[in-house]
Amino acid sequence: MSLASNEIVSMQNQSAYNQADSMLNGTAQTTSTDDSNMFLTLMLQQLQNQDPTQPTDNTEWLAQLAQYSTLEQMTQMNQGLDDCMSYLSALYSDLAANAEITQTLSLIGKEVTIKYTDPETEEEVEVSGVVTEASFEEGSGKVKVGDEYYSIANIVSIRDNGDSTGSGEAPELYVTAAQKQK
Repeated sequence: MSLASNEIVSMQNQSAYNQADSMLNGTAQTTSTDDSNMFLTLMLQQLQNQDPTQPTDNTEWLAQLAQYSTLEQMTQMNQGLDDCMSYLSALYSDLAANAEITQTLSLIGKEVTIKYTDPETEEEVEVSGVVTEASFEEGSGKVKVGDEYYSIANIVSIRDNGDSTGSGEAPELYVTAAQKQK
């Protein structure tokens, strides 16, 4: 029985070393497969080195196998949940991107008011006009009002253009008095 005890202590030491090493290096080196193999190896060592005059009760082996089976199922379920979360995260990202595209496209032909801080003068600028074009640069929606593109994040109000003539001509660009004084 001392051979089995030595083997068990050796496996415990190896497991502790692997866990400490993975914590220090920031990587998980021990996988569930390694843990499963270690469990089965321990179980086989116990079978091989049991006292023939006092064999281990079958109910103990069945209990250990049931624990092993439960552990394996929990590991598989955890991996399935991780995969599901990754899929849902990717799906959410795609939906968010599609929602922004739809939102940006729906602004074409609408009259908008945009407020932003001019990077050169650091003054707040307000621009109003009809959105004539939409684009997607650097992963965000931009609308064209007049001759400039603005981020949709800077839009403060949206109004229906009300252009029932169908002429397609955009009204003049409106710039605040503060901007005209420059």
